[in-house]
Amino acid sequence: MPKYYEDKEEDGRACSGVREDLRQCLLESPCVLQENKSPKQCLREGHCRSLQVTFFACKRSMVST
Repeated sequence: MPKYYEDKEEDGRACSGVREDLRQCLLESPCVLQENKSPKQCLREGHCRSLQVTFFACKRSMVST
């Protein structure tokens, strides 16, 4: 469940809530914690895929008319 609505600092960037959730998901994933890989590597391997898709859809909605 998204956590962006809970007590978080206000970020003026677009899609900041989903961005924060994606960041937290990656940092808490076994890929980062146990395998000591970078979050970028884990993202490329497909971890947190649903949040990644949601984030990109949000960003895409900001530019498409």
